Amino acid sequence: MTESAGRLGFSTRQLHAGAEAHGPHRPRATPIYLTAGFEFDDFDQGHARFAGTDDGFSYTRVGNPTNAAAERRIADLESGIGAVLVGSGQAAVATTLLSLVRAGDHVLSSSSIYEGTRELLRDDLARLGVDVDFVEEPNSPDAWEAGIRPRTRLLFAESIPNPKNDVLDIAAIAALAHAHGLPLVVDNTLATPYLVRPLEHGADVVVHSASKFLAGHGTVLGGVIVDNGRFDWAERTDAYPQLSQERGPDGLTVVERSGRSAFLDFARRTAMRYGPAPSPLNAFLILQGIETLSLRVQRQSETALKLARWLEQHSAVESVDYSGLESSLHHDLARRYLPRGQGSVFAVTVRGGRTAARTFTDALRIFTRMTHLGDVRSLVLHPATTTHVLRDSQQLAASGIGEGLLRLSIGLEDPDDLIADLDQALASVTAASLLREAGIV
Repeated sequence: MTESAGRLGFSTRQLHAGAEAHGPHRPRATPIYLTAGFEFDDFDQGHARFAGTDDGFSYTRVGNPTNAAAERRIADLESGIGAVLVGSGQAAVATTLLSLVRAGDHVLSSSSIYEGTRELLRDDLARLGVDVDFVEEPNSPDAWEAGIRPRTRLLFAESIPNPKNDVLDIAAIAALAHAHGLPLVVDNTLATPYLVRPLEHGADVVVHSASKFLAGHGTVLGGVIVDNGRFDWAERTDAYPQLSQERGPDGLTVVERSGRSAFLDFARRTAMRYGPAPSPLNAFLILQGIETLSLRVQRQSETALKLARWLEQHSAVESVDYSGLESSLHHDLARRYLPRGQGSVFAVTVRGGRTAARTFTDALRIFTRMTHLGDVRSLVLHPATTTHVLRDSQQLAASGIGEGLLRLSIGLEDPDDLIADLDQALASVTAASLLREAGIV
């Protein structure tokens, strides 16, 4: 359901969704339940909580009131039926995958994704006997169609891929997935639910690194899995026997026991076993960040567009990959899916390759040199020597990651100050180039 269908507005829900009164003192903020476990009133209540007939809490690795509050709020903002909070964004991706595949299965992924996720898919799933292929044209349904096998169990992509800002045609890929009886999983970290809600465009599961924009302050780690509750896991019992075929001690399958929440309940059980439990303190800080999500993301997106337009006109810049620019091949998709803004993480390629990228990076004064995204502070990183360092030159070229490409994550600083910082850094690049041409250095 969208906001226009009668729900409260996004900014209202990011403050109030999922809130509950806690105890006689009625604190405004959700309390931090910093405890490993929870007491049982008696013998029977302990049994009921482990048997699932009592919805109270038993152990924080399984669930915690602070974490549950964050889950309810994020699920509401993403238009999902529920969510599972885990320890990091990579834990969210891994938990989702481990809940849906087994040895012998196949995953089909967009090639334009975060490099850490790519390594998880390519290396770790392969070690577990799961095959993975990458689609080189992520917005081509035909390319996805050609990659689907009988053992394919899910399609995976990012709404705004990292670092190239090449927008995904969510509805088209979701329709293709559903035509083959497969779920589409979308990493929505860089877009956030403020800019686009993939579940409203046909995606089945959304994952986030809550460490990024949801928290916003760069101080905590967290990840979240959100389900729309609409995928029919029982339609193909051969594909997802863990959900619709295998029976528990009560004689029921997960689908029979949990209905629309089958995937989420199984994912929570998967996370419980593997143990990526988030700290309640981190959940609290993520909740605090979400309260200003729309304000931050709107401002960051506006500043990013201003900076991208300025950079595109600079003589020391070779190219800018930002879907908000009219020159972008993804501009039409961005206008369709991202009318509120095109995000604030994009790539800029400076002329002069790695040497120029080094000069540019080291000359920056306001941009912070670090590996992170979605911070209130502006950040810069050179992918070819950091996140993509394990790729060879051919692989980098195939992914469009040039030696002069830098990833920018735009924060909340004054836009004119950021432009001045970029300007003096590019001036350093130009000056160094002239000295090299003159044979002085």
